[in-house]
Amino acid sequence: MTVDIETLLERSAVDVIVKEELEEKLKSGKKLNIKLGIDPSGADLHLGHMVVIKKLREFQQAGHNIFLLFGNFTGQIGDPTDKLNARKPKTQKELEANAKKYVEQAGKLLDTNKVEIVWNADWLGKLNFADVAKLAQSFTVHQMLERDMYQDRIKKNHPIYMHEFLYPLMQGYDSVALEADVELGGTDQLFNLLAGRTIQKDYGQAPQSVLTVPLLVGTDGKDKMGKSLDNYIGIHEAPKDMYGKTMSITDDLIVSYFELTTDYTLEEIANVKKALDEGENPKNLKMQLAREIVTLYYDQDAAKQAEKDFQEVFSNKGLPDEIEQIKLPESKYNIIELVTEANLSPSKSETRRMIEGGGVRIDGEKVPSIEEEVDISEEKLLQVGKRKFIKVIKG
Repeated sequence: MTVDIETLLERSAVDVIVKEELEEKLKSGKKLNIKLGIDPSGADLHLGHMVVIKKLREFQQAGHNIFLLFGNFTGQIGDPTDKLNARKPKTQKELEANAKKYVEQAGKLLDTNKVEIVWNADWLGKLNFADVAKLAQSFTVHQMLERDMYQDRIKKNHPIYMHEFLYPLMQGYDSVALEADVELGGTDQLFNLLAGRTIQKDYGQAPQSVLTVPLLVGTDGKDKMGKSLDNYIGIHEAPKDMYGKTMSITDDLIVSYFELTTDYTLEEIANVKKALDEGENPKNLKMQLAREIVTLYYDQDAAKQAEKDFQEVFSNKGLPDEIEQIKLPESKYNIIELVTEANLSPSKSETRRMIEGGGVRIDGEKVPSIEEEVDISEEKLLQVGKRKFIKVIKG
């Protein structure tokens, strides 16, 4: 499969720096070195992580050289981007274990047999103090402090550590080591990606082109997709959960999800937008979207079964065919404690919010108050949100 230049430059692209420059590179016929840098601070990927992987796959399908660069050196420092406080560093062993899982999951979209896996400790670990001092000459302190995250810290009287200034310098030096022609990343990485251009110039190389992709909004319709906010769709989730979570997105996200999470062409995405504008029922388009996502990470049979399960539970007002039962040691629980013990919510504050919003039910009835006491001496069906069911009983 080949990918045209328009798709590479337009689909899921926010910043293309410099567009004319990158277009010339792509038209040259040269196999370009395409770099994606990853600090594997976590091991489980969700659809938000896969937006840039999908863009990377487009470059792979166009015949270019793909580098997955794992920050087993930079990750020990921690990327300060978009952080109000300094990040807690990871050990090299933790980073390398996470990287292995990352490659396995990226392999759902990429042909990892044709990807070069590289580790930046191989060159950053060899730099001496004089090398670091030379690297630091590429930027001024003022340029670093202009970044919004540091301005926020200054306003809140939070510390800024010197080592955090080194992170974009090291990421830029990675591009020198790989002689990168193009670097990809999310929009929140723009400063770090541009650092590569600056540093490559200082080291006598042609500056890399930069392409950023959007940050996928989570299922809550508000914040960036993330596990801590429980607004994510994990790529290793069961097909029925992946399908169900996709159906829960807000209507205004439908078009962007088709663009960022499926293989729809630019023309097909335009047709989705047109259908919405002309009054198509958003539910029908979400079902189409959910099928595409499940098929991408599983197959068509799994997508069909997931849709059948969804329709049985939600359209026909039924329940899942199989609901797990757990046994708990006490006979009575406060509803917040019960949901927590059943692992159906990431936090007590989130449970409280769900109850107050009418999102928690016992035997099909809405729980009216966070003070509710639940007797589980006889089995109770606990439901949190639209998709989470579990049977609880004293055992």
